[in-house]
Amino acid sequence: MFNIVEKFLSVDGEGPSSGELATFIRFQGCNLRCSWCDTTYSWDKSSTSEVLNANEIYNYIKENGAVNVTLTGGEPLIQENIDELLAILNMDNDLQIHIETNGAIDIETFKKKHKGNNISYIVDFKLPSSNMTNKMNLNNLNVVKESDVYKFVVSSKEDLKMAYDIISQYNLTSKCLVYLSPVSGNINMQEIVEFMKDKKLNKVRLQAQLHKIIWDKNEIGV
Repeated sequence: MFNIVEKFLSVDGEGPSSGELATFIRFQGCNLRCSWCDTTYSWDKSSTSEVLNANEIYNYIKENGAVNVTLTGGEPLIQENIDELLAILNMDNDLQIHIETNGAIDIETFKKKHKGNNISYIVDFKLPSSNMTNKMNLNNLNVVKESDVYKFVVSSKEDLKMAYDIISQYNLTSKCLVYLSPVSGNINMQEIVEFMKDKKLNKVRLQAQLHKIIWDKNEIGV
């Protein structure tokens, strides 16, 4: 059984399917406490709106009719029995599954268990402003593939510098998609663009969170 904070159909606000319809499943619980987290409401167990099993989640996804599915949180990969759900989703090649994971969990284990082509990992690397950099699993930087994403949420010049260092050190743009995503209200996107120009950051994408443009930034379930 899974503690679900919210489930809904919307457009994907970020990542490779940004702007496309997607079914979102937000799980309760996270093993990190990022300073700028915009889903703190998912941390507490009291935020659970319903408890569903793997088949009920799959049926909801299919009923929505959206090809894209985003598993998010909280942290999806710390959920008990998450392998049961991933095994079901992995068998449905009509779906494209994006797992938004916080970078503290080793994704290699899950990649070995669920080898279909329809599961991609959108992996965060927590930068200094998050206060969670020391929790990052560095093996993820080596095992991401072409269909995966590394996302750097930036809030300051210090964050940008570390993001650049990591991208360069691990040659990330040759392995996977790479995104820079600003913390809303903390850093100007023009500053990020100027940094990208200065560092000649080819194959790195600046990502605006579409859902925060369409709806109020504090709106949930969208």
